Amino acid sequence: MSDELVITPEALPVEAALACVADSKRSRWFEVSLVLLAAFGGYILNSLFILNKAQVQSSVGESARWMMGLLQEVTALLLLGYVLSRRGMRIRDLGLRWSIRDVGYGLLVAVASYWAYGVGHSFIRSIHDALFGGAQSGATAQQVFGHPSLMALPLILLNPFFEELIVRAYLMTEIKDLTGSWTLSIAISTVVQFSYHLYYGWMGAISLSFQFLVFAIYYAATRKATPIVVAHGIFDLLALIRLR
Repeated sequence: MSDELVITPEALPVEAALACVADSKRSRWFEVSLVLLAAFGGYILNSLFILNKAQVQSSVGESARWMMGLLQEVTALLLLGYVLSRRGMRIRDLGLRWSIRDVGYGLLVAVASYWAYGVGHSFIRSIHDALFGGAQSGATAQQVFGHPSLMALPLILLNPFFEELIVRAYLMTEIKDLTGSWTLSIAISTVVQFSYHLYYGWMGAISLSFQFLVFAIYYAATRKATPIVVAHGIFDLLALIRLR
């Protein structure tokens, strides 16, 4: 009697299906990494540089800087659209559907996230002052963004879509599908967004993370991207007004 392993025809489809699932997961992890690198790689490096040097340097003019930022964000969103299309999906499948109700929810999310930021900032500030005194590090918004001209407006209007569709809706959806954990997807989304805001210093970036956490929890609970895009847009427009 032969001791050779006999593979029945019935076993082949199961093995092929498992191999296909593994290949699909590897491809999706690669796509997630590619989209994040294209979207936020430069921003993260710039934030780390400012955090380390505690100063802002720019070798290009202000208008050119805004145009370069706009080009980067448009490119990243186009890449996201391409990656989704490979799986037969569209941007709206991430929860970007417009309605008056969702705009109203966006106002509520803005209020809730701002309250979370205020509470978080007070908490982090009290710990920081207890450990280090009144000394603070990190650049101010004025130092990073200067006095924006109207050339900044297209980027300011696009940025909420760029950030919330990629670091929130897309990233969280992929992490949930690949790991089965909404908790992990919330944590990773918040940490990635925290990382490219480090130019505000550790205290500033951690304080903002309370706001990011509200956005992430809301998306996990509703799978709606529109309200958080609206909320983010409100804060960006208010920041533009203050800077001008």
